[in-house]
Order: sequence, then structure tokens, then C-alpha cells
Amino acid sequence: MLKPTTTNGDHATINHLSDFTTTTRVLPIAGLAIVIGVCAAYVAAALLKLINFFTNLFFFQRFSLSFASPAAHHLGPFVVLVPIAGALVVGLMARYGSDRIRGHGIPEAIEAILMGGSRVEPKVAVLKPISAAISIGSGGPFGSEGPIIMTGGALGSLVAQFFHLTASERKTLLVAGAAAGMSATFSAPVASVVLAVELLLFEWKPRSIIPVALASVTAATARRYLIGLGPVFAVPQHPAVIGGEALAGCIIVGLLGGVMAALLTSAVYASEDTFHRLPIHWMWWPPIGGLIIGLGGLLFPQALGVGYDVIEGLLQGNMPMRVIAGVLIVKSTIWALSLGSGTSGGVLAPLLMMGAALGGVEARFLPVEGLGFWPLVSMGAVLAGTMRAPLTGVVFALELTHDVNMLLPLLLAVTVAHGFTVLTLKRSILTEKISRRGYHLSQEYSIDPLEITFARDVARDLDDAIRRDLADGVVAYGDEPLRIIAYRMAETGLTRLPVVSRETGEKTGFIELSDLLTARSRILAAEQRRERLLGTRAQLRAIGAMFGGDRQKTA
Repeated sequence: MLKPTTTNGDHATINHLSDFTTTTRVLPIAGLAIVIGVCAAYVAAALLKLINFFTNLFFFQRFSLSFASPAAHHLGPFVVLVPIAGALVVGLMARYGSDRIRGHGIPEAIEAILMGGSRVEPKVAVLKPISAAISIGSGGPFGSEGPIIMTGGALGSLVAQFFHLTASERKTLLVAGAAAGMSATFSAPVASVVLAVELLLFEWKPRSIIPVALASVTAATARRYLIGLGPVFAVPQHPAVIGGEALAGCIIVGLLGGVMAALLTSAVYASEDTFHRLPIHWMWWPPIGGLIIGLGGLLFPQALGVGYDVIEGLLQGNMPMRVIAGVLIVKSTIWALSLGSGTSGGVLAPLLMMGAALGGVEARFLPVEGLGFWPLVSMGAVLAGTMRAPLTGVVFALELTHDVNMLLPLLLAVTVAHGFTVLTLKRSILTEKISRRGYHLSQEYSIDPLEITFARDVARDLDDAIRRDLADGVVAYGDEPLRIIAYRMAETGLTRLPVVSRETGEKTGFIELSDLLTARSRILAAEQRRERLLGTRAQLRAIGAMFGGDRQKTA
């Protein structure tokens, strides 16, 4: 950590170097995150009850908060009207309330973090869960996790806006709320933190990881009393060791999962492009998506709603081929088309269902490793490939089922799926939406080259003219990384600083703004310049001589 101590008008001095930039400021932020974790757990529980309420109201015309599956309705052909009615309400809420409630939640959270200063409007925190509950409760083939991530994030952002915080601290609390919402919904605290790192934080720093992890743990603890204990999906115990044939099968599952992820991503945005070409206001797009949902539900009732019961049946390996085909054909079709219409709903649960259904097909020709083995592996692969979050795919599948024996096959399949989509798709289902709004973001993390290049490495020699030109009082030390110097130039507006010896105070050179590019150039050369370090004739002769010399000495 670079720890500058500044005084008025004096230059910064480094007391010591450390691994992290985190300060005690993390403690009050962590305290706020814990409070947000408790609140997010209550919000998640309320959203699940709200979904149950609207499901009972729309499909069974009763007031109840108990779980009900839309597939058990007795509406006959009139079921087509139910999703249309729910989508019409959502469209009106988006038009006259806030259009930020449209979509599946995570891209909106990312956009708020990167482009909105981590500020979320209060009405979004209210309208998003209500619109999602109406959409899912009226049969929408979506999950509750996207809306609760956005709602939890909005809650964290609102709490942060009541305090005197930086944009980075607001971001941490927004993500803490999002992770807490997911943790409470799925009883998956570790996966929620991993998802936050892979998709939302855009950094790996203790200042953000600590509050986010504490919020996630708090929400998972509160869930026990509000919703119940995990696992969310009970599965048969699988073998701890699998053979070579099964590992080869995991590679096949990963490839097929990557293909499905690419097809689903393309289908969603092809649907969105189609809706954009319609000569009507976007408020009317969700009802058209609702019509598609209704028709799909008429053909295959299990396609309606979240479908946790269907996912559990697939993971237990006891679903007939008719249900598997229905999920792969009907569920995936109405999900992609209706999501493209701009309604409100999440993507995680549908991806879990479609991945598990693909695994049900794969179980017909891959080695037998126990009931539900291939649906579980495929579920993780499709999720990771579509979301571009490989570690989340592994940990999420483990926490949903509590089957630790699946770690190795999941890791292999998820890695293959992730590699396939990275090489075949420019963007994920999440970042594509952001790209279409005119922004670009990279999901790759690496050490800043300015952090590992020091002023002494790029300093130029002084001459009398430049010595007179240099400002007094603001200097750079030879043992300071360029990152600190870049910040100092940004703070002072100076683009040329003298380099001073920390021991003697003597000016030893100077550094200009253009010198900061040296670090970038070195990284560029490391990534692009190819060279053989071993294997030339001269090197082989030298190695031979070395070992020959050793043999002579031994003799």
C-alpha cells in the first residue's frame, strides 16, 4: 500500500509500502453494509411473498401468500390472457413510473455503478420489486434474483446517499445490497460475493470485499429465520471420484453448454432488435411478450413462472423426456422473446432450468454417474457461459445443492463453457445491453503497470534550463510508483515534476506526463513481443557444456 501523508502546501511522503490501500474507513462502511444485509434479507423475503401473492391472484383468483405453481391452474385457454394483463401493468409502470425497471436487473446495476456514480433513484427501489413480482406472478418465465439484485443494490445506494461518502464507497454499499439480496434469495453467501467480484465491483480490494462479504453473510443468516435453511435444491449424493470417461463427458457438457449460452444470448438480442423495429411505443412491447408467454404456457404449463420445482426435478433426474423437451423448446423460446420485449425479470433461474434440461438430454448418452449428475454439471456450465462468470457458476451450483463432490466436474465443464463463449462472443448477455446503450467495459483484471514501475525507472537527466522550469514544493521521489505520481499530477495540474532523493533531498532528475506511458509500453511489449529463450543452438551448446563440465568434475 502506498500511504502518503500530506500537509498543506507540502509534498507527499511515503511512510511505508504495503499490499493494500485499505484504511480504517472500511470499518464504518462495513457497519453500514451489515445493516443493509439485514434490510436486504427482509426485502428478498417480501419479494418472494409478493410473487406468491400475484401468482395466487392471477392464476387462482385468491388472496394468499403461500407458494403456488402456475402450472396447476384451471384456466384452460384463458391462461393466455394472464401474462398479457401482467405485462400491460409492467409496461404502464415503466412508462409512467421509471423505465429503469425494464430488463433483468444486473445490467442496470452495472450501469448505475459505472456511469451513474452509484446513485439509484428511490422510486426504482419500490417499483422494481413490484413490477418483477407482477411479471413473474402473471406467468413470466423469469427469476427473482435479477430484480432482487437491483432492488438490494438500490437499497444500498439509498442508504449510502444519506451519508457523506465518496462514489467508491457508494459503489461498495450498492454492491453489498445486491449481494445480500442474492444471498438471501438463494442461501448462497459465497456465490453472491463471487458474483459481486466478477460482475459488479470491477476491483479486488479489501475496502470493498470486506463490506460486501459481511452484508452477504448477514443476509444469509437472516434468511434462516425469514425463509428457511438451504439447500434450495436437494439432490442425490454423487460420487467423490469420477473416471476418465466422465471427465471427457464434462468437456462435452462444457462445449454444449457454451453453445447453448451463445444461442440464448443471440436469441435475446435478436428478439430485442425485432421489438425495436416495431412502429409502436415500447410501453406496448411487454404485452406482446406476454402474448408469447401465454401461448407457450398453453402448450407447456411448466414454462410459466420461476419453476424452482421443475429445476429440482431435473436435478434429481426424475423428469420425463416430455418435460425436458418442453423446457428446451418452449421455455427457452418464450424466455428469450419476452425478455427482449423489455419486461421485468431475472435470468439466473431460467438459465439454471435450461442448463439442467440440457443435462437431462446429455444423460441419455454420457456415462452413468448417478441421478442428476449431468443436469447439475450442465446447469453450472450454461450459467457460467452465459453470464461470463465461471467462478460464480461453480460456487453457485455447489451452494444451491450442498454437493461438494461436484466441485471437480463443475470446474472442468464451467471452464470449457467459459472459454468457448469468450472466443465466440464479444460480449455476454449482461454487457451486450450496456454496449447497446453506448458504453463499453472490460471484465479483465490485472495489476496496474503504473503500480510496478517507479519514478527512478523513467526519470530523465536534469539540465539548467529544466531545473529553473521546475515548480518548487511539489516533487516526486525515486522510490514512488508512477501511480502516485500520476495522482499528484492530476491533483496539482503540473505535468513535470523534479525527482528527488528521499535521503538527501537532492534533485536527481525530472519526470514528465509522457513518461507515464513508459509503464504501459512495457506491458504492451510483454504481451506482444514473442521470443525464444531456450532452444537455440548456442544455448543448447552452452547447456551441453555445462553438464559436460559437471561430468568432468565428477570424474
